[in-house]
Amino acid sequence: MSDSASRMLLRNQLCHSLYSASNAMIRAYRPLLEPLGLTYPQYLVMLALWEHDAVPIKQLVEDTRLDAGTLTPILKRLEHKELILRCKGIEDERQWLIALTATGTQMREQATDIPVKLFCLTSMTPEQALALKQAAEQIYRDVTRRAFDSAKPTSAQRTTTT
Repeated sequence: MSDSASRMLLRNQLCHSLYSASNAMIRAYRPLLEPLGLTYPQYLVMLALWEHDAVPIKQLVEDTRLDAGTLTPILKRLEHKELILRCKGIEDERQWLIALTATGTQMREQATDIPVKLFCLTSMTPEQALALKQAAEQIYRDVTRRAFDSAKPTSAQRTTTT
């Protein structure tokens, strides 16, 4: 088989392995998050808020890597569950901050064993897990940077459009 043909086999695609592993992880989280009444994206938001409470939505977009359009309905559901609240910023009243309620803060204790339970589903050592996380972060940085760079107009494109 030629390199070209081999390159097109599904079993040789890094993206497919990452996608499949990601889906398996999210499915594995479901029974762990069910007692908390959280979905995986809601859990990401709660993790971000447990780390840094009372933050602007822009900060949550950065921390969770969920876009604002995806984040808004998640925040509405968490607010409806009385886990978070939106409040105006003290320094800038035009800016809304997302803050944990007392219930949202207390939920952290119920969630503390979730990462360990999920890790126990794997056969990885802590060192292997760290190496995989670092590799995944490198892929994320490289791909997002290159996608951002390719979306920027070149100087030739800027001069022809102005």
